[in-house]
Amino acid sequence: MARIDFAFGATEKIAQACQTTLKQYLAGHKLLVYCSNAARLKAYDTKLWAVEPTAFVPHVMVTDPLAERTPIWLVSGDLEQALARAPADAWLLNLDEHCPPALGNTARVLEIVSEDEDDKAAARARWAHYKAAGHELKAHRLT
Repeated sequence: MARIDFAFGATEKIAQACQTTLKQYLAGHKLLVYCSNAARLKAYDTKLWAVEPTAFVPHVMVTDPLAERTPIWLVSGDLEQALARAPADAWLLNLDEHCPPALGNTARVLEIVSEDEDDKAAARARWAHYKAAGHELKAHRLT
């Protein structure tokens, strides 16, 4: 079972996801960022290029030929296939409104939750789904 970390209280979900990605990248973690909504994933991609003025977070779409040599993969399509190709120690950042359609052997899933009521409601549904599946859940309050 995976450990699922929910970070509650983000002022802006995509901006917080970029900060989280930068932190995980600097810690040496490989990360798959999943979202079935192409526009949301594109917004994340755009903000990640400017997460900090002097920071560079190498990331590509999972279909890019350089994916195997890049630590951050953006996934909007077949997550199960991406997980099968991913390094064994890769984590999953879920930016989707729903639980990821697959977790593979992922040991850790990160969830960012904003103060938006619809986002909080979707997060509650994801929490309940993960709990029913037997995953280890952790809640963190962002400051």
